[in-house]
Amino acid sequence: MPLTFAVVGEENIIKKIGGKQEVKAHLENLGFVVGGAVTVISTIGGNIIVNVKDSRVAISKEAAQKIMI
Repeated sequence: MPLTFAVVGEENIIKKIGGKQEVKAHLENLGFVVGGAVTVISTIGGNIIVNVKDSRVAISKEAAQKIMI
């Protein structure tokens, strides 16, 4: 399921990252890698704040839909 459906505060493991190569590379640079843990901190106006690799990152709803957990 996409990251947009994750429960706030629950840790999830990234299974797959979709999208174009540029999108995948950008998300990987932010710390979103297959097998990595990601926790949704909050959602604000459709955008999502997540905790990934001990950092808080805000991503758009569109980007979050490309991350499968």
